[in-house]
Amino acid sequence: MENFDKTMKFNFEELPKEEARTVLLNVYNTLEERGYSPINQIVGYLLSGDPAYIPRHNDARNQIRRLDRDDIMEQLVTSYINQEKKSE
Repeated sequence: MENFDKTMKFNFEELPKEEARTVLLNVYNTLEERGYSPINQIVGYLLSGDPAYIPRHNDARNQIRRLDRDDIMEQLVTSYINQEKKSE
């Protein structure tokens, strides 16, 4: 029987940071250009996996779908924590 009291380790393959950054910036700019709230739309996509949150304009939908959502979230959390540590 498995012991569910132990903390599991999460391992991931390193996603090229520049690629994810470039894609997210393109998606953000595209959403803003189309009149959407970029943060709300990106969060909606990351939580649901539904590509309909991201427009096809500027190839934004295809680009973001090539990235693993878990990798995107991991990089966002890492970036946020690193920024917070720098400002301490």
